[in-house]
Amino acid sequence: MNIISEKIMSIGVVPVIKLNNPERDAVNLAKALCDGGVPVAEVTFRAAGADKAIKLMRENVPEMLVGAGTVLTTEQVDKAIEAGAQFIVTPGLDEEIVKYCRSKDIIIYAGCTTPTDYHTAYRLGLEVLKFFPAEQSGGLAKIKAMSAPFPMFKVMPTGGISLKNLGEYLSCPVIAACGGSYMVTADLIDNQKWDEITELCKKSVEIAKEARNNG
Repeated sequence: MNIISEKIMSIGVVPVIKLNNPERDAVNLAKALCDGGVPVAEVTFRAAGADKAIKLMRENVPEMLVGAGTVLTTEQVDKAIEAGAQFIVTPGLDEEIVKYCRSKDIIIYAGCTTPTDYHTAYRLGLEVLKFFPAEQSGGLAKIKAMSAPFPMFKVMPTGGISLKNLGEYLSCPVIAACGGSYMVTADLIDNQKWDEITELCKKSVEIAKEARNNG
């Protein structure tokens, strides 16, 4: 497994971030995440200026591992790479984007929730898959069931993850890490509640450690 995936696994949680005001919030948010022991972020292209946010985080908080999420086109891959993104996340499995990321030598976590997705991911040589939307697609029960014919994959579920079910997910050895937005909600970011974000990250790290130790 590559170094980036190993680092993400060691953290256990990946905040999925939509920034409406990157100039104001990107650096402060990155610092709040790091203060909480979660030096990683998936900045989604669902908001304009995602590439700007990635660039600000990478330049001002170098200890952060920053990736681009909700990537739908190769043009967005180029924007993310130019901004300094260290990994790409797609909501679905797009063979063209996977192959393009390979040609650009950047890690991609593609969204996979069906046996067909998994089989295609296997053929493409992927190791870690995004499972989205996790809860709505069958949750941990389905992830475990899918791991029987496809034991070679680690999975990063995203969608419906919270402090309440984080430990349950992370106690499963198939899970690499969990993506979530509960610690970076619009309310928390838009109202600049950096201390609350830090505390939610600290709680997440505690849950992750306990789950991994008992899993």
